[in-house]
Order: sequence, then structure tokens, then C-alpha cells
Amino acid sequence: MNQNYTVIKKEPIEELDGTGWLLRHKKTGARVVVISNQDDNKVFQIGFKTPPKDDTGVPHILEHSVLCGSREFPMKDPFVELVKGSLNTFLNAMTYPDKTVYPVASQNDKDFFNLVHVYLDAVFYPNIYQKPEILKQEGWHYDLESADAPIHYNGVVFNEMKGVFSSPDQQLARIIQKSLLPDTPYGFESGGDPAAVPDLTYEGFLDFHRTYYHPSNSYIYLYGDMDPDQYLEFIHEHYLKDFDEKTVDSSWKPQAPFDKPKRVKEYYPIGENDSEEEKTYFAYNAVIGTSLDNELYLAFQILNRALFGAPGAPVKKALQEAQIGKDISSSYDNGIEQPVFSVVAQEAREDQEEDFVRIIEENLKKIADEGIPKRSLTAAFNFYEFRYKEANFGRFPKGLMYGLQMYDSWLYDDEKPFIHIKTNEIFEILRKKMEEGYFEGLIRTCLLDNPHKSVVVMKPKKGLQKEKDQQEADKLKAYKESLSKDEIDELVKETKRLKEIQETPSTKEELEKIPVLDIEDIRKEIKPLNNQEEEAGGVKVLWHPYFTNQICYLKLAFDMSSVPMELVPYASLLTEVLMGVDTEKRNYQELGNEISIETGAIAASMDVLPRGKDDFLPMFTVKTKCFYPKTQRAFELMEEVVFESRLDDKKRLKEIMGQIYTNLKMMLTESGHKTAANRAMSYFSGYAQYKEEIQGISMFESIKNWYENFDEEYENIVNGLEEARKAIFQKQNLIVSYTGKEENPEFMAESLSHFAERLYPDQEKTSGVHVACHQRNEGFATAGGVCYVACAGNFMDQGFEYTGALKVLQMIFSYEYLWIQLRVKGGAYGCMCSFGNQGDSMFVTYRDPNLTETYDVYEHAAQFVEEFDADERDMKKYIIGTISSMDMPMGPDDMGARSFNAYLMGKTEEELQKDRDQVLGCTKEKIRALAPLVKAVVDAGNRCCIGNEEKIRHAENCFGEIRNLL
Repeated sequence: MNQNYTVIKKEPIEELDGTGWLLRHKKTGARVVVISNQDDNKVFQIGFKTPPKDDTGVPHILEHSVLCGSREFPMKDPFVELVKGSLNTFLNAMTYPDKTVYPVASQNDKDFFNLVHVYLDAVFYPNIYQKPEILKQEGWHYDLESADAPIHYNGVVFNEMKGVFSSPDQQLARIIQKSLLPDTPYGFESGGDPAAVPDLTYEGFLDFHRTYYHPSNSYIYLYGDMDPDQYLEFIHEHYLKDFDEKTVDSSWKPQAPFDKPKRVKEYYPIGENDSEEEKTYFAYNAVIGTSLDNELYLAFQILNRALFGAPGAPVKKALQEAQIGKDISSSYDNGIEQPVFSVVAQEAREDQEEDFVRIIEENLKKIADEGIPKRSLTAAFNFYEFRYKEANFGRFPKGLMYGLQMYDSWLYDDEKPFIHIKTNEIFEILRKKMEEGYFEGLIRTCLLDNPHKSVVVMKPKKGLQKEKDQQEADKLKAYKESLSKDEIDELVKETKRLKEIQETPSTKEELEKIPVLDIEDIRKEIKPLNNQEEEAGGVKVLWHPYFTNQICYLKLAFDMSSVPMELVPYASLLTEVLMGVDTEKRNYQELGNEISIETGAIAASMDVLPRGKDDFLPMFTVKTKCFYPKTQRAFELMEEVVFESRLDDKKRLKEIMGQIYTNLKMMLTESGHKTAANRAMSYFSGYAQYKEEIQGISMFESIKNWYENFDEEYENIVNGLEEARKAIFQKQNLIVSYTGKEENPEFMAESLSHFAERLYPDQEKTSGVHVACHQRNEGFATAGGVCYVACAGNFMDQGFEYTGALKVLQMIFSYEYLWIQLRVKGGAYGCMCSFGNQGDSMFVTYRDPNLTETYDVYEHAAQFVEEFDADERDMKKYIIGTISSMDMPMGPDDMGARSFNAYLMGKTEEELQKDRDQVLGCTKEKIRALAPLVKAVVDAGNRCCIGNEEKIRHAENCFGEIRNLL
């Protein structure tokens, strides 16, 4: 390795199919890990210990701010320039409770080098020292439009955290951590409490960077198929050699154990018209050792699933049977120095606190004394072993996830970056300890006999959000009254000055500092589809022969086009009920154990695939993944789940309904941008309206009605589930997707034939799905502090056709017009748009402090397109960024899914290639030609907003109807 670094250790890492190097930079003491293997999706990360000392959110604000220009890349937003013009497979930055991490990834060597260069320059030499406006924009500032207007706070992080603090689940997580670790950095909010963010001064902001963003406090990580010496030399020569080692006080004393458990009571806001009945949250929490105990780190994940997480897990089941709350969940946060375990009851009665604690502790004692049922423990063990071996992180690069996991130990012991990555040996140790009472011992030492615990009670309070808003308004009013006329005039000027700075683009010279790839660096051809039509057991099978490392991925997909619309909500409910109820052979706990022991998972889901204007395909899918020798057993279990699930278990059905109810409530608000956008499209799109019925506000209203009137609705629910099951599981509806290379589909013929024989009789097919749409234009009020603002339309309704250039326009909108108007100037945390190939299109914001102002921005979107101008270099960037978003690396199961979905949607390789060619051939003239199309989308006038009640009621002219979301 490079002579500027000392090799501390070098060891093979079987789990990563490579070699791990732990290095120390000689001059600065910077810590470095290199993982050398054959993965072409290369990853670089640089992280810093950033323990907060207050709730101002300075670690989070700094994470945003260092990416707003630097010494070598002085443009206003290098991050956005990279998004627009690189082939990155990951590009972001993350603030954790005790660290801040800056990761990038790419498969292209030239691109990867550019990303590494920009990020290193950003963290060590940011423009924050020369440009105070960066803190104002990204953190907070006083916003005063005119001398007689009220003052407001604005800033990206300020508004983001207002959204975060609107979620009861997020609030509870923060209260739990503070209750257990009050004397450590974990007792503060690293992201920023909106009430405290305006206490951050410019000097405090700079001091934090000076203190912690130094090589001596850094953790640098390189992963993948590269020449590490080249990067180590670059990092030394361009950055590290200019610093000297220094002592950075970034450590802290661990929280001293409590003498006895604590009880904490807090409140969260609900709407003025919401009932406070059955809205209390309880949390039973404990500190679980240290994250440097690699056996405990993995063992407690297994124990949590065995006792609380798996279907029918005994302690969770006991709480459900006692009807403590609408849902029970558990979590084990092992990404901090002192991991925290929690059991949470959501939406319980206030008088159930004592029962909640008693049931947990009585059941834990009983299990510790009598032993964890062997199959439950084996199932939990197998669940995690399969997960670790499969290493399927979806769209996230493997190297990224491994690097983040390394920080769980490396941050607290410089010598131990690999202990949570090298899991094969730990699984073997724990397999033996399963027979020795080790896990029962953990119940005693970590939970029953552990005084370092807390019980958190979080109660609902009407008007709490209004109180907070009023406190903020009073504070701002008092501040304004304390100012002289000259000071007020100066503040108005500062507000205008900031907007002028935000509206002024970076110069051509600044932008050209970031190297741009050539179009020649981009692959011109699409990745081919891989669909081989076969037949097995009399059933059509789409075979996708990709290498899967001994794992067989199977989907039994059922066309729901002929299922009557009145049964669709029941079909959506069925995805949760299957695997959640007893079968004719065993109870649902035993079923869950069997599934985890024999397979990687069995799951049911519904999806809707767009096929063209007014044409879509709804699908109900039962899927599994397993090692090849277990395929027959996987089919037997899928048969049992589909045909033998008992859908009439009244008590269990209500428990499941409660879980769905609380999960949907959380999803609708925390992903308010998705909720609002799909709802707006449902006013005109059958495709979106169908999605509404299975996962949107319409589905929530169905669940709410069934749950709140359960006794009266019980028979209808059971009949609906049975009818849906018979309407879906018919042979004429079935097509199978199989991803794997080890065997051809014939190996499953007998199992598939047996499954097909049990399918219900075919019923008469209808032609397509018919869904009624109605334009409503709704405002949905919540107790939150921010808004999610959507408008939508279908450009094909006005005679426009789809073109791949719309993908480029999406990129331009998201990181030029919308980004500048809504995020940079407006303070919204997120803004996005999409133009579907079936015509459905939308604009939406995320955690937005504005509402009417945002609709004004949408109204002028077409004008921006009409006047759009870009030189050749800019167009090249937009095209490269668009292709990057189209070419994200996929695992074998995702590759199979891509091919299968293309088949179902009738997409050919020729059509996909045409789309890509239109992206590659896009010009500024072709973008400008889309202005009438954009105008048609916005002029359609379909609007939906989810958010702050007061803002929505002030904007009543925007909506035909205003009501509470929940």
C-alpha cells in the first residue's frame, strides 16, 4: 500500500469476496479502510464523528452546507451539478446521531474519480467561510418581505425538521433515545429541533466545522474493483498532506447505567377535531450493551425477531391478545455506541400502561425460565442468516451498505472496522450457543435484570401544533418589535439580497470546474431483456436466467383485470391476511417459523402496471426466495398459505386490521408527497385511482371503516376476503416468473402442477378494468407543520404524445427550475415531477413550508420550458444524469423483475431502445417544444395538498373540498 499510510492490519473477508486493509495516514492520523474485490460498483465514503452538544442541528445543517461550493468547485451547488451530470449509482450525505457520512458510488472509473474529488474538496474546503448566505439558505434565516409584513423563519433544514417533528413515530424515537442516554450526545437532536435551530449562530456553525471536519477525526473508506494506491496517493497529495495531526475532542463518556428504570411522559400534536381516545403510545426500552460486542450485536437481532418481530412472536402475541393498542412493534437500533431496544404499543388507551409493562415482563420471565421454543429461535436465526448471505440491498450498492455497517464498530474502536462484516464465524458461534441457553440468558441480563431501562408514555394533545406555531409567531413578533426602523429596513434588504443571490446562477467558469463525461462514455444500447417463455406443470413460466448464487426467486403472478372493483380493497387486505392467520395445518406462529426455516421469505403484494393511455394491468403476486433444494417445500408452503388460510378468525382479523390502520396512517403522512401526487392523479387516471383503492387514502378509509365498525362489518369482511381469493387464484389468471440459472423451469414442473390443480375454477373473463374517476381538488388537513403540494394532469388528453425527451425534462425541472424556486428559495426539503409514458404527469413537493406560492411556481413551469436555454455542455450533463437514473445497478432478482414487468406491460426491447435513443438525442429545441405539453398538465387543474391545517384553510380557494386526512 501507499507509503504515506501505515498498514495496521490486512485480512481476507470471505463475506465480501475480497481483502480488507486497515490503514492510518502517517501525517494526520486519518483512519482508512480499503476493501479490494471484483465489484465494479465502486464506493467511497468519508465520515466524521460529529457529536452534537445542543438541539440546533448544526451537524445536519453542515451536512447540507459543505455541498454548496468549495475551494476547487466554487459553483453554488456542486451536489446538484453531479446529480445532473454524472453516472453515479449513489450520491448523498447523511447525518446520524453521532456521525456525518459523505458517500458516493459509480461503475465508471472517470466518473468515480470526479465524485471522490468533489466530495473531498467539499468536506475540507467548503465555501461556508466566505459565504454566510449558505447557512441562511440551508439552515435558517429571518424572512421579511416588507417592513409591515410579519417575520418568518425559513431554511431547508428548518423546514425538513418541521416535517420530521410532525410524525408521532419520529418524535417517539427521539424521546426514547433521550430517555436512556441523556448525558451523551444521543440526548440531543443531531438533525435539529425546529424550536432550537434558530439559536445556531454563524460563528457556532463555523466552529463546528473547524473542530470536527479535520483528517485526524476522519474515517475514509474505499471499496471495489479499483487501484487503491491511485486513490490513496490522490487523497494524500491533494488533501491530507496539507494538514497536521491534532487531537480532536470528538469522544464522549458512555451513559452510566441507571440505578433503576425511568418513566418519561411527553405529548404529541393531533388535530382539533381528532379524538384523544385510544391515541397514547407506550414504549418499553433498554440499553443493550455496546456495539463493540459483535456476538451481542447479531444475537439481539435474532432474539428481537424470535420474541417480538416474527408473525405470532410470543411477547407481541400476548400484547395483541390483551388488546394493548392497535399495533405492536419492536426495534433494535445498533447503529450507535450503546444500542437501544424498544417495544412500542401504538394508539393504546391511556389506562393500559401498567398492563403493557406487566405483560412484557411476565412473558419474558416465563420464556427465560421455560426456554425459547426451539423452532421459533431456529426460524429467527435462519431469517437473518439468509438475509446476510443473500446481501440484497435493493437499489443501494453493496459496498455502501457494508461501509455504513463498519461505522457501527469502527467509530468506537479504531482497530475494529470489520467485526460486523465478518458474520460467517459469528453465525457458527451463535448456532452452538442456541443449545446452551445463551439466548435465554440474554433475556435476563439485557431485559429483566437490566436497570438501564425506561418506559415512555406519549399522549395526544389537541392544539399542541397551534401552541407551537403561536410560540414561534410570538417569538418572531417580539423580535421584530425589538428592532429599530433602520434594522427592519436592513432585514428587508437582507431578505431581498438572499433571494437575489439564490436567483443568480453560477458562472460558466465556475460550472466548468467539474469535469463532465463525454456522451461516448455512456452505453448506447439498453440492457437486453431476458424472458424465455417456457411451460412447467401446464403453466406458463417466464424464465429469467441470471446468476443468483444458488438462490431461486419465484413469483406467482395473478392478473386481477377480471376481479370486480368492489372486491379490490378486500384483495389488498388479503395481502396482509395471508401469512398472518392460522391455516388448516398450523397456527400462524408455526407457519411463520416454517417459512423462515425453509425459505428466505414468502410474501403477497399487489401492484398496478401502466400499459398505455387508459390501460393498466393490476396484479396480485405471491413470491418466495429459497435455496434450490428447498423449492418443493416453498411451493408446499405457498399452497398452504393461498388455499388453507383461515380467513374467518375474528380476533386475529381485528389485530391485523389494527396493524394496517396504524401503518397506513404513518405512511400517508410521512410519505405525504406520494399520497398527494397519486390522489391528484386519481381525479383523472384509472391507473392512479386503482392504486388509491389498494394503498392510498381510499384504502385507508376502507380500513378505518372496517376497524372502527368491526363487529358490524365482520361478516362482510370475511365474505369479501373469500370472494377475492376465489376471483384471484384461478389458473387463467396465473403466470410464473422464475429468476435463476442453476436449473431450467422443468425442475419445478411437479410442484407447479400440484399448485395449479388446487386453483379455483376459472370464471368468465371481462374485458379490462373499468374505474370511475372524479375531479375533487382536495386539501387534507393534518396536525403537521409542513405541506405536500401536488398538481397533476394527463398530456395525452390534450393530444400530446410521449417522448423520451420528457425524461430529460424531468431531470431539468427537478434540479433547475423546481430546485431553485421551491427548495433554494422556497425552503421545501424536496421537489419532484414525473411524466408517464401513459400521459399521467405530476408535480409535488416534500416538507414544504408554502402552499399557494408553490402552486404559483407550477403555473409558471411552462414559461420556464418555453424560455429554456442550454449550451452543449449543459445538455450533455442533463442527458448523462438522465441516463444515470435509468441505469442504476440491479441485483439478479431486480433484473428478473425488470424483464417480467416489461413482458406484462407489452414493452419490447425496440420500444425501450427508442426511449433511450430519444434521451441520448435530446436537444434544447426538443425541450422547448415540450412547453405546451407542460402547460396542458398544469392547466388541467388537478390539485391535492396534504399538510398543515391552518395553511390549507387559508388557501381554501385552491380546493373544492377541505377535510381532515386522518
